[in-house]
Amino acid sequence: MEKLSSALHWFLDSPRSIKRSITIIFDALAVWLSISLAIIVNNQSLVAWSFQEVGITLLTLVTSIVVFIKLGFYRAILRYIGITAVSVLLLGVTISAVMYGALVWLFQDALHFGQSIFYWCFLTLTVGGSRLIFRAYIRNLGSDIVNVAIYGAGAAGRQLASALRHGDQYRPVLFIDDDYSIQHSEIDGLKVHLPDALGELAVKHNISHVLLALPSVSHSVRNSILKKLEPYPLKVKTIAGLEDIVNGKVNIEELKELDIEDLLGRDSVNPDQDLLEKCIANKVVMVTGAGGSIGSELCRQIIRLQPTAILLYELSEFGLYKIEAELRSYVKKNGLKIKVYPLIGSVENKLLLKHCMSSFGVSTVYHAAAYKHVPIVEHNIVQGIRNNVFGTFHAAEAADEAGVEKFVLISTDKAVRPTNVMGASKRVAELALQALNERGSKTVFTMVRFGNVLGSSGSVVPLFREQIRSGGPVTVTHPDIIRYFMTIPEAAQLVIQAGAMGRGGDVFVLDMGEPVKIATLAERMIHLMGRTMKSKDHPEGDIEIKFSGLRPGEKLYEELLVGENVEGTEHPRIMTAKEEFLSWPEMQSALGHLEALCNDLDCHQIVQCLLELPTGYNPQHDICDLLSHQRQFNADSREKVVKFKTLS
Repeated sequence: MEKLSSALHWFLDSPRSIKRSITIIFDALAVWLSISLAIIVNNQSLVAWSFQEVGITLLTLVTSIVVFIKLGFYRAILRYIGITAVSVLLLGVTISAVMYGALVWLFQDALHFGQSIFYWCFLTLTVGGSRLIFRAYIRNLGSDIVNVAIYGAGAAGRQLASALRHGDQYRPVLFIDDDYSIQHSEIDGLKVHLPDALGELAVKHNISHVLLALPSVSHSVRNSILKKLEPYPLKVKTIAGLEDIVNGKVNIEELKELDIEDLLGRDSVNPDQDLLEKCIANKVVMVTGAGGSIGSELCRQIIRLQPTAILLYELSEFGLYKIEAELRSYVKKNGLKIKVYPLIGSVENKLLLKHCMSSFGVSTVYHAAAYKHVPIVEHNIVQGIRNNVFGTFHAAEAADEAGVEKFVLISTDKAVRPTNVMGASKRVAELALQALNERGSKTVFTMVRFGNVLGSSGSVVPLFREQIRSGGPVTVTHPDIIRYFMTIPEAAQLVIQAGAMGRGGDVFVLDMGEPVKIATLAERMIHLMGRTMKSKDHPEGDIEIKFSGLRPGEKLYEELLVGENVEGTEHPRIMTAKEEFLSWPEMQSALGHLEALCNDLDCHQIVQCLLELPTGYNPQHDICDLLSHQRQFNADSREKVVKFKTLS
């Protein structure tokens, strides 16, 4: 039995041409055996076949194989042979039997014509029966194969069904489609049903996955389809986009986890190509924080716009290595002559930044280097200020002194009426750039604000996915917490376009779409990953959502991206905000004071300084800097020891 199983696995893993050849040889033997059995049953002897009998047998064998090939016997996949294939098989066997009967009638005694009926019976059993037995045995071997429903009965759905039948991981059992005109019809052996029937069908056919074969539909349409699927405990996967399939980047059977953009994404606005290319095409571009989520996506978008060279400035060696390797691979694959320079350095090193910009002749800088994780910056106030404020200021001054044309700061919605140090630090960075612009500079300084990006290193989406995979619970800080989201590619494209629109000192804000309730997002992810919610009402569920409480500096409701004075621009998703700013002398004095406080590690005075600047900073909790707390604890301990010694 083990040898038989090994032989079958070898057969299944063999190339299509080998499997087809073996099947043809088997059918040829089946024809010979069926004729032999027909002769025996008809009381003929096989001991001495006549020349006529040998000739009839060989002619029947060859013509039968030709007929089988013409009818498409060997295009059908044995493990998925269905009613259509069986009917074609019966037609082929019948044609073979008629040919055999005609040859017997012409070249032998007409009394032997009855052999053709026996031949038809034996050939049906050997050719047809063997295929059905093979299918049943293979299905028994592949008991771990997953039954799936394919959503979308169009060309992509049919191609996906065909591709999956060649594999041994998924078994397509039916199509789901919204088109009423094709309901209850059969496509490639699979029936088409409406989405409303999916719950009943899933139980009936033991379906555990739904595969979306809708590569060209918009995000809004895909989102509405996913809402229909949410009530069912089915895991949802999808094929790649139509563009990637057409370009040959991926195969249609390469399934992937559901992109959360499908849940939250909106239909994209076609970017303005002139704006995209204005500060990049045929120029030397530098990206700070090139290894981060936003920085790396900026690099991917920039490399497609044909700069002369791109400088990747990054403190993390691993982050730098990853993005450099990716960009060099892209350049090589597309035969480009773009130079990629990986540069390790901190944005607090102004001299290094200046030399990099001037030596390579940088025209445009995208400053994405920053500490963005709110609780981390709350626990590390001094370094958060050094990196986010002075890192930005030093990079901007270096750009000014090196003669850079455009400097674009990647800012955040948390800079609007901030309740945390991270947001306040980004607002001070904006003030610094506005003051530099007011001082007068050949460099055009521009700021672009946007909110949370999907799939970034600090995003809840990959965290939720990992928690669901590991069995939960999914942790959400508060039942009512709401956030705005944008996809990383859309954010990067809008940043590039906004940067090109800047005239100096502009604060651009991006339209982030509709706000999303995080608890609802978690619920949708649980359902669409094939799990059920566990709660007091449903204690038998798979995944529980636990609420951990707001973290230091975290808002319940995200502020709008802008203050009071907002104006539209030439781009439908980019606005400009008129924000209060300081003169250069005022800002220079404030930065000097803030730097002195950082040198003294005086977190209390740093917070006070942030309150005095026009940042709108409104902290909702006491200082929670870890180093400051530890130093205070040590000081208090020493004071207690001194008092104890004095008293004793």
